[in-house]
Formats: sequence, C-alpha cells, structure tokens
Amino acid sequence: MKKAIQFGAGNIGRGFIGAVLEQAGYHVVFADVNEQVVARINSDRAYTVQIMDTVCEQMRITDISAMDSRSPELAAQIAGAELVTTAVGLTVLPRIAGAIAAGIAARRDAGVTEPLNVIACENGVRATTQLREAVLKHLDEAQRDWCEQYVGFPDCSVDRIVPPVKSENPIDVVVERFFEWNVERAAFKGAVPEIPGMNPADNLIAYIERKLFTLNTGHAITAYLGRMKGYMTICQSISDEHIHTIVKAAMRESGRGLVALYGFDRDAHFAYIDKIIGRFRNPYLCDDVTRVGREPLRKLSAGDRLVRPILTARRYGIGTPDLLLGVGAALHYDNPEDVQSVEMRRLVEKEGVKAALARIASLPDTDPLLPLAAQAYDEVERIIAKIPEAQ
Repeated sequence: MKKAIQFGAGNIGRGFIGAVLEQAGYHVVFADVNEQVVARINSDRAYTVQIMDTVCEQMRITDISAMDSRSPELAAQIAGAELVTTAVGLTVLPRIAGAIAAGIAARRDAGVTEPLNVIACENGVRATTQLREAVLKHLDEAQRDWCEQYVGFPDCSVDRIVPPVKSENPIDVVVERFFEWNVERAAFKGAVPEIPGMNPADNLIAYIERKLFTLNTGHAITAYLGRMKGYMTICQSISDEHIHTIVKAAMRESGRGLVALYGFDRDAHFAYIDKIIGRFRNPYLCDDVTRVGREPLRKLSAGDRLVRPILTARRYGIGTPDLLLGVGAALHYDNPEDVQSVEMRRLVEKEGVKAALARIASLPDTDPLLPLAAQAYDEVERIIAKIPEAQ
C-alpha cells in the first residue's frame, strides 16, 4: 500500500492535502504535535470533509492514522513512505526538518532506493526549497549525497480556502469546492505520481506568484480593511461595496504586473480575479479577518503579498494606488492577541510609518514607496471613516 506522511494535521492538512492523498489511494499518516488531534485521528480512523459551496456535499476520509511529529518512531514511517507533505506554516518548516532528515537517514540505513519526494505545501515562494536547505543541515556528507540521489524536493503552489469552523467532531473540516495544487514536475525523483487534483507544472514560479499575489494579496487587503471597519469575517468585508471596490482594483493592479512579468492573458487573469472575489463572498466560509490578517510583519515583508506586487508593478510603470491603500490598512492592523501586530504598531508609533515600513520590508530609506505608503496610511483611515455603517 502507498504511504504518505503529512506533517500538520490542521485544517489545511486534513481538508486539503491529506484528503487529496487519501482519495488518491495513499494511507496518510498525519504527524502533528497536537496530542488531542493525534489521539482523535487514531481513535476514529476517519473524519468528514464538508464541501460548502453552491452545491454542498460530504467526503469521508478513512485510510488514515496519526503520530506525534516529535516521536523517534516517525523516522521508520518515513523510511517506508513514497511521499512527505507539509502544511505547517513557513516558520515551522525548520522545526520539522530534523524529523524529515532522520527519516531520510533511516531510509539510507535500510537500503531503500525507491524514490521519496518531499513537498512543502505552504503559502510562500519556494517553500520546499527552504525546507530542503533546512533538512540538509541535519545530514552528514554521505547522507547528503544519498539524499541528492534518491530524494526529490519539488516546490509547489497550493490554493484552497479552509476556514476554522467548529463542529461536533473536532477533526471534521469545512472547505470550499475549489482547489489548486501545482507541483514542480522536473524536481520529482522517479516517476511523477498520478494524483487526481495534483497538477505537475513546468513553469511553477508563475503559478506560485499568480496565486500568492492574486488570492493572498486580495485576501489580506480584504481582512485589513474589514478589520478597520469592524467586520468580523471576510464575507462581511468583501460584501461592503466600498471595500470590494478597493480590493478588486488592488488585485487588478497586481494582475497587470503579473501579466507584464509572465505574459499571462490579461482578460483571463482578470476573470481569475473575479472568480477569487466570488470565493471570498462564499457565505459558507465565514473566515475570520483576524485569521487572514495575522502576522502582518511577515505579510508586509518585501517578498510577500502586499509590498512585492507594488515593486513588480513599479518595474513596468504601473500605478498602484489601491495596493498602497492595502499596505496602509495593514499598517493599521491592531490586534492585541497577535504578537506581530503589537510589534508593528509599536514600530509605527515610535518611528513613524515611513521608517517602520522601511524596517519591516527591508527597504532603503530613500525608496519612493515609503512616502506613498505614509500618504496611503492616512488616506485609508479617511476612506474607512466615510463608509456608512452596515444596516
């Protein structure tokens, strides 16, 4: 039987990657530090994926087990697997690298020469490459040489909205029907596995940036504007016509940069934007603005979803007034329960918008983006104040 190790038994791990792999005939072993989730998976040996859209349905996931990702026994599981996937968040990847390295070492010691492929399914550019570098640090020279021969590390792009929804069974999960999983074809070791729902891609970086700087850009701006206006969910926020107008314009500005950079068809890309906004409006996916807006320091970094589209558009002489409003709204994000929000607000209050953003996004003090962002910071406050209260 085919086996896959899925690091991360959270909503994305269960509702997206783990579910796709189980449906493709893999026994999925979830590796996680949440002892309650691990115990529940091992007790029930099944959970339900609730697909909530215009047509709703249920999908039962049954060929599963789980174990603590810190357990030494995980190495033996990896030694007998064909795939290792992750859905843990970019910052957690270095923490699981040692466990993956131990599994690779166990494969080598056992004389396993069937290829293993490791895919980090995270919201970020070249996440698997980052994981690979972290894994190699845990291997000696002989193990690294063996790894280079038998272990593939394909990068990927993932897209599915999986909001946290409470249910009677804590391991059941709610998802939207739409999903995309594009994986770098050339980086696989051995034959590319046939997994329905996984698209082996030849120009992966275009897929990664198309998704990150369209869906994630729009999602974040919707969250920050909604938070400023007092909305609780993405659906509420995007349903406000004033916020909708800014978000759509910002996504189109980012889109023009992507079209110029990668040669996408402009009309097709704008249709893709409209489809994404329709997904934001899905009333069954009550995604909290604080979840989508969390970790603003990361989201405002130079390579992420808010600043990067502006820098790309600037290369082609494309104006970005609405993307700048998104940056301004992000700098207003005030959530005392979010450590990065607290630190960001401290920087803004102590150093001012320009100096704070220069530090957060690693931009030179003379970058023309900084005064424009400061203007947008004030402007977005005025815009939000003028929006009528929802009836």
